Amino acid sequence: MVRRAVCLWSAIAMLTTGFAGQADAGLFKKKCCGSVAATCCEAAPACGGCDSGCDACGGAPAGCSDCAAEAAPAPTMVMKTIMVPTYVTEMRTVTATEYKKEERTKTYTVNKRVQVSEEKTSTYTVMVPKTETKTVTYNVCKPVYETKTSEYTVMVPYTEAVEQTYQVMVPTYEDKTVEYTVNVPYTEEMTKTYTVMVPAYEDKTVTYTVDVPYTEQVEKSYTVMVPHTEQVTKTRTVSKMVPETVMKQVQVNTGHWETQSVAGTDACGCPTTCCKRVWVCGCETKEVPCTTYKCVTEEVPYTCNVTTCKPEAKTCMVTVNKCKQETREKTVKVCKMVPQEKTCTYTVNKCKPETRTKTVKVCKMVCETKTRTCNVTKCKPEVRTREYQVCKMVTEQATKEVQVTTCVPEERTKTYTVCKWTCVPEEKTSTYTVCVPVQVEKQVEVKVCKMVEKQVEVPASTDCGCAAPAAPACGCGG
Repeated sequence: MVRRAVCLWSAIAMLTTGFAGQADAGLFKKKCCGSVAATCCEAAPACGGCDSGCDACGGAPAGCSDCAAEAAPAPTMVMKTIMVPTYVTEMRTVTATEYKKEERTKTYTVNKRVQVSEEKTSTYTVMVPKTETKTVTYNVCKPVYETKTSEYTVMVPYTEAVEQTYQVMVPTYEDKTVEYTVNVPYTEEMTKTYTVMVPAYEDKTVTYTVDVPYTEQVEKSYTVMVPHTEQVTKTRTVSKMVPETVMKQVQVNTGHWETQSVAGTDACGCPTTCCKRVWVCGCETKEVPCTTYKCVTEEVPYTCNVTTCKPEAKTCMVTVNKCKQETREKTVKVCKMVPQEKTCTYTVNKCKPETRTKTVKVCKMVCETKTRTCNVTKCKPEVRTREYQVCKMVTEQATKEVQVTTCVPEERTKTYTVCKWTCVPEEKTSTYTVCVPVQVEKQVEVKVCKMVEKQVEVPASTDCGCAAPAAPACGCGG
């Protein structure tokens, strides 16, 4: 744009110069006295040349009216060289940035979950119940009732009238004068000075750079992954628990209680027989069936659909947005804060103390004595007789058979399978496409403005600007 503007201004300047030359040659001037015959100029020596020998209209001066009608000679044509602006298309080499596709490979680690089966053994204790029949001797208490007589004292209530004296507080009121202070409000006007920041605007020219966008069509190749589905037969591992019966040897506690008689003497020295229970220990080894569950794995086939993608290359025209920088100017208003002092008047509320008097009633309590009669309840003791039953418990021995169930601890062992998931790292490789910028030199057609010489035929000019040679007496030169 700047280059074209420079070429245009150069062409305008050359044309202006050419028109000035033609004006000097007399193309744009009125006829001078050089066109009048030499005899006319000799007859009128007062002509004095071109400037004074013609009137304002370019006609002949006074006394030359007879020769003014004669025709002027033809102007002399000369060849002149001028510069004419011409646009020429040239091929120039420019550097452009193109994007080239490049395939790269990266390696990444994927954690794959793998199922691991592990067998564990645990020992647990089982309480096995055991029932026995035993004869038990126990003491029974039987009640025996007996009638007895007893005396007791009862407080019998009665009512009695009693005269009581009590005191009452009676209120008495008196008038009393009291002085109190009141704050009486009043207003007062005050003046204060404060500073205010007033905005002041001024114009400022700022130069800024603008990215002017333009678009360009570029051919782009891309790869499309086309999916297709296939049926694949695979196998998977299925785990199931199968019951299994195993005979195990366990220790069974066969201990039991027995009643034994022990001879002794009582407090009087007489021989007595006492019975006591004694625990007799015993242990046996038995084989018992034990059911355990065993984990069995088997391969089961199944059919599934697998979708895979195949790469397919395609080409399309894309529009690339590019920008070129352009410098512009703009006028902005800049705001500055200027301090300015102002004065304002405000009202202040104040209070002044004032003493006032008021009459109030004061209450005083006076004590008075009064008498009243009231009933008082009193009690007097009285002796009475009653009969009551006394129960005594007599001990007797009795015998009975009871079923005794005891729980014997027994240790057992079981085996179970635990499934765990462990993460196994696995390395994978993937290929991806990257657009790499490449600097490329291109041949571009550019229009250039050049000044070319041109021969033009124009009328010849004289020193006074006359179109044809005039008489020497006119001063136009020969």
